[in-house]
Amino acid sequence: MNWYDIALVVAGIIGSGVALVHGILTQRLMVRPLASAESLFAEAGVRWIVSWLLQFSTFNWFLGGLALIASIWFGQDARLVTCLLVGSSYLYGAFINCKASRGRHPGWMLYTVALGLIAFGVNGSGG
Repeated sequence: MNWYDIALVVAGIIGSGVALVHGILTQRLMVRPLASAESLFAEAGVRWIVSWLLQFSTFNWFLGGLALIASIWFGQDARLVTCLLVGSSYLYGAFINCKASRGRHPGWMLYTVALGLIAFGVNGSGG
């Protein structure tokens, strides 16, 4: 394992870790209150799908972190594609998080660190 591989593994751990915390907080602060707010969405089916949609980014970021970790065994082309896809997801999350929280939320900072590690790690030889 070289420094490029280590960078991708650390980026994956950061990404998946932030996703887990995000998922717990989203569940606690948004999904549970939404489930009890029957006046907000009259149909239970609508409340159900909105609840799952609120967790979509959690799912995406978590799997992205796992893909980054797995990418150390990929060839260079697959590593590049993985880093571009996961990196674009993390970049979007970091930008929106920073903008929405006016820079006061640690999530955008952690994803920015992960992006730096991805940018470094994508240069590795893979495989």
